[in-house]
Amino acid sequence: MAHGGGGKLMHQLLERVFGPAFSNPILDTRHDSAQFTVPLGKLAMTTDSYVVRPLFFPGGDIGSMAVHGTVNDLAMSGARPLYLSCAFIIEEGLPMETLWRVVCSMRDAAQRCSLQIITGDTKVVDKGKGDGLYINTTGIGVIEHALNIAPQNVQSGDAVIVSGDLGRHGMAIMAVREGLQFESTIESDSAPIHEPVLALLQAGIEIHCLRDLTRGGLASALNEIAEAAGVKIAIEQKPIPFREDVNAACEMLGLDPLHVANEGRFVAFVAAKDAERAVKILRQQQVSANAAVIGKVVEKAAPLVTIRSTIGASRILDMPSGEQLPRIC
Repeated sequence: MAHGGGGKLMHQLLERVFGPAFSNPILDTRHDSAQFTVPLGKLAMTTDSYVVRPLFFPGGDIGSMAVHGTVNDLAMSGARPLYLSCAFIIEEGLPMETLWRVVCSMRDAAQRCSLQIITGDTKVVDKGKGDGLYINTTGIGVIEHALNIAPQNVQSGDAVIVSGDLGRHGMAIMAVREGLQFESTIESDSAPIHEPVLALLQAGIEIHCLRDLTRGGLASALNEIAEAAGVKIAIEQKPIPFREDVNAACEMLGLDPLHVANEGRFVAFVAAKDAERAVKILRQQQVSANAAVIGKVVEKAAPLVTIRSTIGASRILDMPSGEQLPRIC
């Protein structure tokens, strides 16, 4: 508890853990607020909290996921990430080695995203009150394009593109929790997705809407967009990319992979004329190598999402009715 008390131990924690890991000229001023130059363009800002259990999982951990998740939220506005704040809420008794692993992972993820962590906070809560570690982040990015990327801009005829295979993050977490064994380890898809988005923008793709496929998966994202835009969306099951082991895990647990969370995937609504070129651009990036057109916006109508199965039968694709996988992000 003394590490959060404002005295010598807290000072040592800041000097020996957070300071060396996140060091940059803005953070190193050690002031109560960060001062930075605002670049030309419109700014995007987002905030998120991360409460995943377990803290470490195949393909990632709470630290890298906190960076990726915040960067990805900025990317859904077409923003280039610049700065990040982070607040750590640490449960009394968390091993210092565990905290250091998380901090190093967060540092490495920020470096890969060309992102600076410029301010933060640390709190320690009583044992049994914090489930190990929670992280809150706020990200700032710059929008360097003239498009207004938002659900309200979705138009009839838009192509619906998914950036890669679905369901891996949720299944990676569940496999660890439930001790499930598969022929190959299911790894989370946790990854930053700003680079493929920026590549689409640089190529002049007419993007109308972007949404990352976190809690609730593809089904929730499509329904949210349909409601906000007042449109009917029709998708096809056959072109949606899934890994066989993810499908098998979902069947074993009675889950629909369309409802399972991802941490490195997004859906894009683009003008039909640009759909083929957009997929080609996305497939040039490793994180979106399996991108595919999975459907289209049918018309302006009462909000509805339908999916046609591989045998040709159509059904309504609704949001999940409850929380299938708690504490996954």
